[in-house]
Amino acid sequence: MIKKGCLDIVQAKCENCTDCILAKTRKNVVFSDGNPETARIVLIGEAPGETEDETGKPFVGRAGKLLNQFLEEAGISRENDLYIINTVKCRPPENRVPTDVEKALCERYLTAQIDIMNPQAIIFCGATSLRSFWEDKKVQISKVRGNWFTVTVNGKEYRAMAIFHPSYLLRNHSMEEGSPRRLMQHDLSVIKSEILGDRQVCSSNPFNKELALV
Repeated sequence: MIKKGCLDIVQAKCENCTDCILAKTRKNVVFSDGNPETARIVLIGEAPGETEDETGKPFVGRAGKLLNQFLEEAGISRENDLYIINTVKCRPPENRVPTDVEKALCERYLTAQIDIMNPQAIIFCGATSLRSFWEDKKVQISKVRGNWFTVTVNGKEYRAMAIFHPSYLLRNHSMEEGSPRRLMQHDLSVIKSEILGDRQVCSSNPFNKELALV
């Protein structure tokens, strides 16, 4: 329970945070979901929505339910394989995109969560979370999704991939080849196979997919 204990300390500080204006309108701080002791992947979303603000848990509204469906289909356990967090821990009014100032003030909680979890992979769910770690702040998720890349958090490199946000998939129902939903299925299957499957990536070069060991 080492990770959970450390995260509990960070959560207690986060729940008392009043650094930005989001603290004035929040009902609940939305800190995380998942089992930190078993999760090998950190999934980072954008910000809490209305249902998340009500419940204090990330990805529990319509988009979250759709995400659950895709995860289940891919064989990824939300409860055991993922530690789910957001770039900011409080709901922006009217579900707007969090500002750079809000993200900067919340960054210490986000990076502390990543440091403690020390995941095998980070999954950026949606453009906002991706741009929080990507040099080009106008990067389009459709251009980079499905590919492994590296991100650096507090001096440590992590393997990472971006996937579509489920709220985007709610507006795109097609299951045709090349559609966002089909691409989401593909990306999650890759994550399942390479991070949670039987194959383990060679530790001497963790970002080279050609060095996977059986």
